[in-house]
Amino acid sequence: MELIDHLDLLATAPDGIKRLRGLILELAVRGKLVPQDPADEPASELLKRIEVEKARLVREGKIRKAKAVEPVGEDEQPFDLPESWCWARLSEIALLNPRNDANDETEVSFVPMAMIATSFDGKHEQEPRKWKEVKQGFTHFAEGDVGVAKITPCFENSKACVFSGLHSGIGAGTTELHIVRPIPGTLLPRYVLAYFKAPMFLLVGETRMTGTAGQKRLPRDFVELNPFPLPPLPEQHRIVARVDELMALCDRLEAEQTDASEARARLVDALLATLTASRDAAECAANWQRLSTHFDTLFTTEASITALKQTVLQLAVMGRLVPQDPTDEPASELLKRTEAEKARLVKEGRIHKSKAVEAVGEDERPFEVPAGWEWGRFAQVAKVGGRLVDATQFPDRLQVAPDCIEKGTGRLTEKRTVAQAGVRGPNQQFRAGQLLYSKIRPSLSKAVLVDFDGLCSADMYPLDVHIEPRFMLLQILSEVFLNQVRIAENRVKMPKLNQESLNAFLVCIPPLLEQHRIVAKVDELMALCDRLKAYLATARDHRARLADTLVQAALEAA
Repeated sequence: MELIDHLDLLATAPDGIKRLRGLILELAVRGKLVPQDPADEPASELLKRIEVEKARLVREGKIRKAKAVEPVGEDEQPFDLPESWCWARLSEIALLNPRNDANDETEVSFVPMAMIATSFDGKHEQEPRKWKEVKQGFTHFAEGDVGVAKITPCFENSKACVFSGLHSGIGAGTTELHIVRPIPGTLLPRYVLAYFKAPMFLLVGETRMTGTAGQKRLPRDFVELNPFPLPPLPEQHRIVARVDELMALCDRLEAEQTDASEARARLVDALLATLTASRDAAECAANWQRLSTHFDTLFTTEASITALKQTVLQLAVMGRLVPQDPTDEPASELLKRTEAEKARLVKEGRIHKSKAVEAVGEDERPFEVPAGWEWGRFAQVAKVGGRLVDATQFPDRLQVAPDCIEKGTGRLTEKRTVAQAGVRGPNQQFRAGQLLYSKIRPSLSKAVLVDFDGLCSADMYPLDVHIEPRFMLLQILSEVFLNQVRIAENRVKMPKLNQESLNAFLVCIPPLLEQHRIVAKVDELMALCDRLKAYLATARDHRARLADTLVQAALEAA
């Protein structure tokens, strides 16, 4: 299979560009990226020349004689090599972790881990230092050496480089590196870099790391002794040139994808803005119809579908989602009945009298609501209820905390008991029909309407709602409401949204019958969004499987 024929297809798979880069490197070190040239001196002869050169360096006292190592046995060879290649070990063909020597006042390069790239170009940044400042307590390296990170997660992230452009030709840096110094004229540093960055080396190396979680390291003997596929020297040059060429293609594909993605995101934002700018439900329906014919090309990411869902919520609370019915009882009558009912409960001693609510001023209203709607305060339509109890006294009761609620959707993702949650200390009782709203950062877009009795985290408000609770849930999750949350957060600089701020928030109140129609329409449109998301996941899985097949075929091709 000619790899370049499938670059576009592989690139569109999940993590496609990353996987494509890995495939290029894998093919490179397996001898399948460029054709072999029978005129090349075989690697076996190269290996002999390396042995002769190392023996000379030992005689001259420039290096120490290395311990003999066992040849790479057939049972160690992970794949077949081209005929002109041979298996070796890096300790045979290069110097490992050598030391430098220089005058203390010599200016050298200092390279901490943060300055080492993860990309194949093998670049790094550097700082000038005096040799006396870095010669002790740091790893030594020289021009042309290859460094590979040995600590997690830097190793798994493919931090490795070829040191170049060093001050005075030498340097020192992070101790979390293994250094390989190729013998000049025998081993190309950037071919070694390809080996270190190939998925084969990374995946096997990850299994050989030792140490505790967060501090695992790649042992030196793995770098020294892991089977190394050695090509003829001319082929090493051809491989590196081909890798550079294909990586440049990947760069262009990545840039094109980024540009296309950013352009699509801007287009989606603009088209969704036309929906929210609709003057009424009829105009919104027409704009929606025009948009829906392009759903399959516009909404191709989870982020775009999430933006569509949020737009639906915003349209719902702005009164643009369904047409108004002039026969509906206006919201003002609903509010009068709500106030009368609260007054009755206060008179009967069943609730405390609430503070007077400040009327919503004209200058506070962010947009005009339809006829029959009213602007009100949160405290007019909802009241914080609930009673703190010792959760350990109710081990079998269902318990809800912010981590059980999906952000921005109002969906409960998990049902668990107090015992299963391991709750200790106070929780609030709630009952079926209440809304539970998280009051902590960063969970202020988490709310759920419960249909069961239970306990909730003290970081949640159980809410008694005097309007259609499902509409109130939509309101809480909408940008209209969340914008007020953000302002309150910035103003009070507190980790929790206090009740005083919550009670003062503005809410849109439609006629009760319209609230029911809005909820039904939102359910319909959210189901559409969920189908888009499911289609997207299916398409992504299909592309991933196809990419896996192509990658496997490329690796198996002779």
